[in-house]
Amino acid sequence: MAKTKPSKKSSKRNKSVLNSTTIPRSSSASKKTSETPTTLLFKATTLLHTSQPDEALALAQRALALSQPSSNPTQSALPALNLIAEIYVELGDIDAAREYFSKAVDLDPEGNIPEVSGGGAEKFLWLAQLCEDGGAKSVQWFERGATVLRKEIGALEERAAAPDLQLLAQEKRRKLANALCGAVEVYMTDLSWEEDAEARCELLVTEALLVAPNTPEPFQTLASVRISQMKLQDAQTALSRSIELWKDLPPEDPGVPDFPTRISLSRLLMEAEMEEDALEVLERLVGEDDSSVEAWYLGGWCLFLLSGKRKEESVAEPQADGDKDNDRRALRASSREWLQNSLKLYQLLYYEDDRLRDHALELVHGLDAELGMSAGDDDEDGSGDEDWEDEVEDEESDEEMNGT
Repeated sequence: MAKTKPSKKSSKRNKSVLNSTTIPRSSSASKKTSETPTTLLFKATTLLHTSQPDEALALAQRALALSQPSSNPTQSALPALNLIAEIYVELGDIDAAREYFSKAVDLDPEGNIPEVSGGGAEKFLWLAQLCEDGGAKSVQWFERGATVLRKEIGALEERAAAPDLQLLAQEKRRKLANALCGAVEVYMTDLSWEEDAEARCELLVTEALLVAPNTPEPFQTLASVRISQMKLQDAQTALSRSIELWKDLPPEDPGVPDFPTRISLSRLLMEAEMEEDALEVLERLVGEDDSSVEAWYLGGWCLFLLSGKRKEESVAEPQADGDKDNDRRALRASSREWLQNSLKLYQLLYYEDDRLRDHALELVHGLDAELGMSAGDDDEDGSGDEDWEDEVEDEESDEEMNGT
């Protein structure tokens, strides 16, 4: 995170004032008079997008103070409320994020205020994901957001002759499809016990496919539903279609799903026994961000599964046994390398996912026993097996002492 250096800037400012032959005007006063909520929010958004949420929060709160000078809530404060809530999400303060999104809902309960003025569906969709109760409450928030988006899409389609309006309608259709897919995920997890959960999933994913037939997320959600129904071939077809829609696009293209969505995609591909496709997705992900613990872990696990398939193939085709064994050994060596990268990052980033760590360690131990210790196992970075085992034992001891 970039840090400001007030002392140096202050000394330069004082020097210029001392050397001046005129009476200086207060720089802070002139700065405040030029500040508007719009300019402050623009700067805050830029800071948020450049990984400076603390600095962004200070500016957004100033914008809120200007937009809402008294304690009485005003609609002009909506853009600031929404941005502050998003900043709190980035900072990990989910309670504060919910509070500010809820304040925005109080000012625009039906989502009728235009999105450019801070209204629209976005706050409902955020609360669906941040909802503490989850389950039916999350679905209600998704439905409120979806209702707003349907109205906005209908209004745009009535006057969508202009290319920019067509693009806006397309963007909102994709957002609606994602909201519907979000509700499907809730029905498949928190509400899976409900009698009509499967039927609701079918209705929601069908609408998502109709609304945005050329976007990958609905096909990915359809595959998830089909996997849960044990319809593997249908799931594979849906996943193949999902990947085809973006695999040839450059990373910056808006048609490419975001990083977490593609992480979920790789898991689905592995569940659907499409490991080679999963590996392609994961290789692209670590190419875009080589600090993702989960991407390295999933890549290692995927390579391990692929090596298992090669073993099965060598049994079925004994005449090609030598080549298959060499291929399998190379895959296992690559698997270990990916898993070791994941474990190194796990420590460096203070990542918190014990199940991921334990499974990665289990795989690495097995691979070491099979392949022998690799050349990079000198523990130069302090991430060797003994350190990991000590750390796991310490955690287990702490849990026992705390009676958990």
